[in-house]
Amino acid sequence: MSCSLSAAFAADMPAIAAAANIKFALDEVHQAFTQDTGKRVRISYGSSGNFVAQIRHGAPFELFLSADERYIKQLKSLGVTTSEGSLYAIGRLALAAPKSSTLTLDSELKGLQQMIADGSLRRFAIANPEHAPYGERAKEILLKQGLWQAIEPKLIFGENVSQAAQFALSGSTQGGIVALSLAIAPQFKANAHYVALPESMHSPMLQRMVLTEKAGETAKQFYQYLQSPRAGEIFVKYGFGLPDKPTAED
Repeated sequence: MSCSLSAAFAADMPAIAAAANIKFALDEVHQAFTQDTGKRVRISYGSSGNFVAQIRHGAPFELFLSADERYIKQLKSLGVTTSEGSLYAIGRLALAAPKSSTLTLDSELKGLQQMIADGSLRRFAIANPEHAPYGERAKEILLKQGLWQAIEPKLIFGENVSQAAQFALSGSTQGGIVALSLAIAPQFKANAHYVALPESMHSPMLQRMVLTEKAGETAKQFYQYLQSPRAGEIFVKYGFGLPDKPTAED
């Protein structure tokens, strides 16, 4: 009897795939969801590009929250999902460094440019731009500021932006460009400094989510909850912008 109850409970805890940059915000949203509904989900965090590959190959995720909407649209174009879902947040980036670093933080990256010029920059972290949207935007910023060629040999790539933030803020590098939502979180803020980077420095970070064909009732409830005012308050608290109006298609 207990085994069947455990199985039933597990079946009612849908697997959710979520971009690493929303970890602290989504953990808090999940906590609020559980308090309000009594239901829970199982969240796996990672890079959006890697999750796309897993979902295409049949991974049992019922909901996917991407860091970049193009991954959701890709799944729709491939026929893996039946809709393009909805926008849930607008991401921002930050230049961050451990408190022990000599990197001067500014929104125009002049301090970083100076360290590159005087040869004092040894290691700098970003997420892997090959499959992590925040890494793509970090590269875009460095290219736009004319720093990419000089800084590329110094770069340490995180598998996802959460790992890049750990590299940037733990002292293993002198800093990095990471998700503002991670830099702002108490777990990182206690050991590091950060400055938000202007959104004009990079293409918009429109974060979209979609239910998969495997979605059950709890996943659908969580999807709706993520568009609620309570969830919105939490996302804003972690530095995200919110879509101007509902964009749900599910």
